[in-house]
Amino acid sequence: MGLTVQGRRATITLDRPDKLNAQTPATWAALREIGHFLDPRVRVVVVRGTGRAFSAGLDRRLFGVEDVDGAPGLVALGQRPTEEADAEIASFQQGFSWLREPDRVTIAAVQGHAIGAGFQLALACDLRVLTEDAKLRMAETGLGLVPDLGGTLPLVRAVGYARAVEICTTGRDVPAEEALRIGLANQVVAADDLDSAADQLAEAVSAPPEGAVRETLALLAQADEAVDPEQQLAAERAAQLRRIAELAELLGQG
Repeated sequence: MGLTVQGRRATITLDRPDKLNAQTPATWAALREIGHFLDPRVRVVVVRGTGRAFSAGLDRRLFGVEDVDGAPGLVALGQRPTEEADAEIASFQQGFSWLREPDRVTIAAVQGHAIGAGFQLALACDLRVLTEDAKLRMAETGLGLVPDLGGTLPLVRAVGYARAVEICTTGRDVPAEEALRIGLANQVVAADDLDSAADQLAEAVSAPPEGAVRETLALLAQADEAVDPEQQLAAERAAQLRRIAELAELLGQG
């Protein structure tokens, strides 16, 4: 797992290209640590993978009986007391959940396959840029599992319940063109243009004042839930008043 920070931008890179960036508990622990210690001045985070795939999902070693890099595989996890196993999975989820916090805009730059945990990592980001050859797949159900890294909520929000059911239960590939059409992708570009497209998007979303972006992200996340319209209007008023107060303070200092 690589992390580079340049000014207001951070780039997280999955760097196991020989394994198609397959994920292990060590991956999720590294993501969790990045989220916990990331410089608060960072305004935008780009998540990308090296090689020909964004992430092929779970490392297949997790389906065996042995621990993987000191962490329990699925069999060992299933043999633990329920509360202990629940806490372990909750720690895995924390590696993804911080990407949806309103403190920053997050962008997944996806090439090749994003399968299972890879798809869920892309879904954890606010925005997704895909290459023309990219394919998304929620493979967990076909393996007898469920998506448990936070992917179910953003999937339903993006495509609706019925389509999410179909995508999860069939485990089929969702190609880039379809992903763009149904709301899973914001942009589809040629493979050679992925980095520049992510760069341009990162620059665009980091241009407005920090406080305005943070408040807007929080409002949009809340609006995506089943909230009362009057509550949403009140939340908009409160956020705007905070922004006006901050701007007035800055003008007064000038």
